[in-house]
Order: sequence, then structure tokens, then C-alpha cells
Amino acid sequence: MNIEFFILELEKHNITFFTGVPDSYLNGFNNYLKTNVPVERNVITANEGNAIAFASGYYFATGNIPVVYMQNSGLGNCVNPLVSLADNHVYAVPMILLIGWRGEPGTKDGEREQHTMQGRISGRMLDDMEIPYKVLSEETAADDITYLVSRAKERNAPVALLVPNGVLTEKKKNDPDDSYPMSREEAIAIVMDNMPCDTIYSATTGRATRELYAQREIRGESHAFDFLNIGSMGHASSVAMGIALSKPERKVVCLDGDAAAIMHMGAMTMVCKMDIPNFVHVVLNNGAHESVGGQPSVGHMINFTGIAESCGYFTVGHPATTAKELATAVKQCLGSGRPSFIDARIHSGIRSDLQAIDMSSHEMIHLLKQELNK
Repeated sequence: MNIEFFILELEKHNITFFTGVPDSYLNGFNNYLKTNVPVERNVITANEGNAIAFASGYYFATGNIPVVYMQNSGLGNCVNPLVSLADNHVYAVPMILLIGWRGEPGTKDGEREQHTMQGRISGRMLDDMEIPYKVLSEETAADDITYLVSRAKERNAPVALLVPNGVLTEKKKNDPDDSYPMSREEAIAIVMDNMPCDTIYSATTGRATRELYAQREIRGESHAFDFLNIGSMGHASSVAMGIALSKPERKVVCLDGDAAAIMHMGAMTMVCKMDIPNFVHVVLNNGAHESVGGQPSVGHMINFTGIAESCGYFTVGHPATTAKELATAVKQCLGSGRPSFIDARIHSGIRSDLQAIDMSSHEMIHLLKQELNK
């Protein structure tokens, strides 16, 4: 679909404010907003529930209908504010949810483990929340937008557009920037080089999972030491903490992303009440939602190290910005006797020949459970 046409159809109904979490199925739309819409009218939020609440505040202040964009996995993050804040039984907030439909039944993406169930139930979830929706297509977009805006105003409640792959999508760019010298894969390799060989790794959703998998292949090592968090963005650190608490004799590293860590940052507070000196939390911080198209995060704008220290982590007091600094930080964390944290500043980009993960989630978790319980 022509993105400008879609935006103009929304503008016909005085809809000019956008907020949410970027998705690769919406990356053409998200990149258009990044280029053509002022930042005060396109606010990328920490998570999707955050976006529903933020959009509600905008509506209360202006009386105008906002658009909240997300991947359908984000529906789980925003069920509560949708039904207990925006619903017409509560504060009655009309808004348009623009939802990338990962795992659409009958498509190739519907066969991917992390999307199968979410794709199957997306429409049912909207039905259960009594949110009217349409499936977006170029042919019916104008009529569907008109219909949904009318329903949103009539009901004073959210409505939704489910967006299949290819409708608001453009080819993702993986060109590196020059913000910092290290790439994500280089940073992962440096961490692995400086940790004990039997360390357990929990890698966050997106590129980090593929790059950890690739490093094992390059090194000829087993995948049995790795949890590859192919879904559930933002929860890799909590999985790692659960393993670290249960296996105190093993070092456990979370290879997190900046946007993922921000999405559920409350998890970081858990270290202050647990005895997990074997846990090392590394945020691979490129300041971007790279896996879904490179839209900016606030990763390079916030003080992750200060936040981590206030949550009870040991840190080296500053981000690691070079290979030498990262290697030194890992060694200091190993000797700290406390749960530890590293903000590893990296540039965006991914090598063009990076292979896909060639194992099922069931195979991967079987190997990991065997390793942890032998």
C-alpha cells in the first residue's frame, strides 16, 4: 500500500497523532512516520500497554482520536489498559489500534513457533474485548478507516486494523552506523571469550538470538547452553534470573537488547532481593529497534549503568564502548561477587550472510533442560 495514501486517509478524519512500539510488518509505516511526522506526534513507547495509556492521555487533553501501533504479540501487554482504562465501561477512549498480524493462519509466518498461537487468536482476542476490527488492504482501506472511525466515535472505545505482511511493509535495511566501533555479534563473541565455557546464556528476541546461534556454529560448540528467546520480548533477563537462582553453581548471562530491557525494565529491580551473584546482565545497546526496521529507541539517551546500580547490580561505572572495555568489564563482573550489569554500546547493522536458526524451539529447550538437569 502507498503509505502516504494511508496517512492521508487518516488525516481526513483529523487523526494525526501516533504512538506505540514498532513492528517489522509496519516498518514502512513506521519509517514514514520517522521521516515525515514531528517527534511530538509520533512517540515510540517502552511497551504497548504504555502506548494505550499515553494515547488515552492525549485523547483526554485534545478530544482527538490517536493511532496506537504494535505487533500482535503486544496485545498481551495492553489487554489490561484496553479493558480497564480505554473501554467504554470505564474512561471511554476512542482510538485506532494498528496491529501487525504475525502468524496469520495459512501463511508461512503462521508456521513459526513464536507466532503460531498469537496469529491464530489475534482476531479472537479483539472479539473477546469487544473491539471491532477490519483486516487492512489497499482496496478497502478508505472505507474501512471511515467505518472504524465512525464506530470508535459511536462507542467511545478502541477499534482495530489487523495488518497482514506486505501491506505496510518495506525491505528492512541492515546497514551499520558509525556510532560505536563494536557490532552486536562482536560484543557477543567478546562476552563468550571471557566467560567460563559452561556459562548459560539467555539471548533476547531478534538479532541476538541468531548471532549467539551463529557463534556456536562458528566455534563448533553445542547449543545446549543457550536459551534463545525467539518471542516474548523483554523477558530474557527474567528467564536468566530464574536459571541463575536455581543453579547457583553456574554462571548465567543475559544478552539483552536496549529496547527489550526498556520494555520490561521493572525486572531489573528483582536483583536487589535475590542472591544471584552468578548472574551477568549485558545490554547490547545500539539505540534502535533494529530487528523491526531500525526505528530509534532511547537506549543511547538514558543512563543504563546508573539505573542498574540503583537496582542493586554491580557495574564498572560507565558503558563499555570498545572491545577492550567490554572484556575488562566482563572480568570485573566475574570477580565482583554480585549480580552485575554492563551497558555495551554498539552500532547497528547485521552481516548479510547471517544464517537463520536451524533448530525448533522444542529441540533447543530439550538440550538446555538436559544440560541444566544432568
